[in-house]
Amino acid sequence: MAGNPRARKVADRIKEVVAQRLEKGLRDPRLGFVTITDVQVTGDLQHASIFYTVYGTDEERADSAAALKAATGMLRTEVGRNLNTRLTPSIEFILDGIPENAASIEALLREARERDAATESLAATAEYAGDPDPYVTPRERDEEADD
Repeated sequence: MAGNPRARKVADRIKEVVAQRLEKGLRDPRLGFVTITDVQVTGDLQHASIFYTVYGTDEERADSAAALKAATGMLRTEVGRNLNTRLTPSIEFILDGIPENAASIEALLREARERDAATESLAATAEYAGDPDPYVTPRERDEEADD
């Protein structure tokens, strides 16, 4: 899809249509605060994978996934009405792992900052293992040795 500008345009249009429809609301009380993060369409425009995130607990994520699965047919019909393509692509909803990835990256960054602080505190009280100046300084030559 990366080399197909038409597929990218169709994906962007699907993202807009689905997001607008979700913003208007579905008649499903299970649907939580859903955000459409990305849409990927196959090169032949036959299938669209819609990535989404849900703000809330794991139970709310599961309920929203069930609501989206139940509304897939209605959303596909809505996409078909708003696309200027011969065929309407089949759609599937995939829970995006962005929040979990962001949380793990934040934890790794926090650990790195703690290790840097520990290293800095050790470096502040550290002493040289050998001479403070390990480089050999040239000896001063005696005037008598020059003669």
